[in-house]
Amino acid sequence: MKTALTTDTPFARNYAREVLLISHGKGVWLWDGNGNRYLDFGSGIAVNALGYGDRRLARSVARQMKRLVHISNLYATAPGMELAERLRGLASPVGRAPFTAVHFGNSGAEANEAAIKYARLYAHATRGPGHHRILSLSDGFHGRTMGALSATPKEAYRRKFEPLLPGFDTVPFDDPDALREAVDDTVAGIIVEVVQGEGGLRVLSPEMVAALHEVTAAHDVLLIADEIQTGLGRLGALFGSIDAGLTPDIICLSKPLAGGLPMSATLIPERVNDLLQPGDHGTTFGGGPATSAAALYVLERITSDGFLDGVRARAQQLEEGLQALTARFPWIIELRGRGLLRGLRIDLGPDQDRLFPEILPAAREAGLLVLRSGGDVVRIAPPLVISPRELERGLRLLETTLQQIHDRRTA
Repeated sequence: MKTALTTDTPFARNYAREVLLISHGKGVWLWDGNGNRYLDFGSGIAVNALGYGDRRLARSVARQMKRLVHISNLYATAPGMELAERLRGLASPVGRAPFTAVHFGNSGAEANEAAIKYARLYAHATRGPGHHRILSLSDGFHGRTMGALSATPKEAYRRKFEPLLPGFDTVPFDDPDALREAVDDTVAGIIVEVVQGEGGLRVLSPEMVAALHEVTAAHDVLLIADEIQTGLGRLGALFGSIDAGLTPDIICLSKPLAGGLPMSATLIPERVNDLLQPGDHGTTFGGGPATSAAALYVLERITSDGFLDGVRARAQQLEEGLQALTARFPWIIELRGRGLLRGLRIDLGPDQDRLFPEILPAAREAGLLVLRSGGDVVRIAPPLVISPRELERGLRLLETTLQQIHDRRTA
């Protein structure tokens, strides 16, 4: 098919030179400017949990926009107040202590930036200066702003922008002993993903979870759960922390929170909130009435009876389909991830550098949109509302794509 690809954009050159020009979407389907249809296995990078064209979502936002779009955080609005109350109520059973307050922002990076600041604030207040180190795990990704980037160990993201902020160190992803050795009273916080969205979709092990609880309790270190990709249903639970057994002190949410509108939330406990003074942190747009109205609708859907049961059922269907593909193609060497955030790790041997970059374009030509994670993982993250029939179709399209790659390899 003739796809609507363009290289002529007015955007900063931070993204691919050649991009697909999307026209509109409905459900789990997208159409390009030439009328071609694509099944979306990417969800706008795990954002569009409810898919596309949800009329109730659109009406919720439109009603609010007619009343009030923006007022700043010098004032409060009913949607923002209701959303914060809802979030802290949903999250409190997950945390080590009840979450008493929410800081709204506009992106995952902003949520993580706030968490880093709050961890350092807490350590400074309880232990004094010099107790400010932030630990993150190897291959983690926490954002591209300077603080979040400092907690993102991957060299490719960092090297052009160094020196980054001091006081950030990295621990191997699944090495409890290295974690125990790295943590002392100079550490303010540890930020972790239970499934590494950009780092190859590795899953935090029970042993590492136990070690995290051990060291944070022993040294009064705040445990920060970066739930930007894993939160709000993606893993079959409201918080991926539940699946991993974590009891975090701070939870960071963003991607699916407002149904595709920019929004984030950083949930904090009383012992952090009690230390904050006006001006310690802030945002102009975070928690605005229109985005809050969208987020309230998203939460209503995700917490409705049977919704997460459906996600778990589709996750099992996806697991079985991907296991079948792994058995068919021996160069799929590992199935990673959890829930509806899954990955196929690919090793094409000497053909890796030539053929792996062809997988996403080949899928697109077949009518399927998938993502990449790390250097060798195909990432799959469909909208949470995908039906069994649509998921099966996507698996068939993925199989067709992988067969094409196999044929090119053996030609």
